[in-house]
Amino acid sequence: MEKFSVLFFYFMLFAVVVDSQDTCGSSLNIQLPIAANATAFRCISAWGSQGFVLRYQQVSNNVWSFILSAPNKNAYIAIGFSPNGGMVGSDAIIGWVATDGTPTASRYYLGGKSSSSVTVASDNSGNFVISQLQLIPNSNQLYLAFQLTGQPTSRLIYAVGPPPRSTNNRLPVHTDFATGNLRSGQQQTGGDDNGETETVGSGDILLKAHGLTAMLGWAIFLPLGIMAARYMKIWDPLWFNTHVTMQLAGFSLGVAGIVTGFILEDQRNTEVDIHKVIGIVILVLGCLQATAILIRPAKSSKVRKYWNWYHFSAGRSVVILGIANVFYGIHLAHAGLAWNAGFGASLAALFCISLVFELRMWFCS
Repeated sequence: MEKFSVLFFYFMLFAVVVDSQDTCGSSLNIQLPIAANATAFRCISAWGSQGFVLRYQQVSNNVWSFILSAPNKNAYIAIGFSPNGGMVGSDAIIGWVATDGTPTASRYYLGGKSSSSVTVASDNSGNFVISQLQLIPNSNQLYLAFQLTGQPTSRLIYAVGPPPRSTNNRLPVHTDFATGNLRSGQQQTGGDDNGETETVGSGDILLKAHGLTAMLGWAIFLPLGIMAARYMKIWDPLWFNTHVTMQLAGFSLGVAGIVTGFILEDQRNTEVDIHKVIGIVILVLGCLQATAILIRPAKSSKVRKYWNWYHFSAGRSVVILGIANVFYGIHLAHAGLAWNAGFGASLAALFCISLVFELRMWFCS
């Protein structure tokens, strides 16, 4: 009976989570802030990996109503109307929840690919007029509703990214985006996409390179080098060669991660001061570790124990700070569960291997 109760609890929990996600088969549980018939919306699954659902209808000859919904992931959600399918030259409607909890929505003109080229636009600028723009948080969903007077372009772009922090609502560069196609002549009859959009998710390659190189360098290869020095001493000089190789590989990848991080900061004009400071501290400690080899005292020297203490402490500090900063970077990038789970699983594997060797050393001694 107890097992049945536990299974029933998890089934109900799963049902609640699934039910809370918006789909084209779901009814709109919000009060419409725009002129529209709630039962007449066309609906497309605009971006499956991010949970984007777009509802729209032509209210009159020149007036359209749009509602874009997405899970609330502490990020902005955006829909853009593109003249050519690209980002530059598009008009975007973007909504987010501010740090004080205020739902915020605004229209932006995408004049370029840098943050400084994305500017707040007036609602009546460009080829159409935006009115009744509102972001509505509801449970774990965000609903971005607006009315468009004019003719929307058929080519759409979607994006997610960290919400603005400055008072002028300057928009940070997106962390992921997709493209779609609005075909007003086709109506969705159920919860499937029905072929109305052609979405192509394209995560930022440089951002992923930054995360992967930093993760592999500071949090994977360096721990492997430490493990080689601790558990392979019986195989001399194999342990030393393995240790040095792993440390050099980890340091090189880590430096590559920091370099890509500076490039990202310059391109995106983002505020990641804490993440950057921790990265610089890691780099300094890593450089000191690399140069420490050049001044390593002989084993018979009286100061060798102090050098060992420093080498031990600095190396483990780099690893601890590296792991913490990688998790923090995943949080800043809104990379989601997959990155956290993958990195966590790698750390768990390293921990289990270390535990086995520690127990082996303990029993052998």
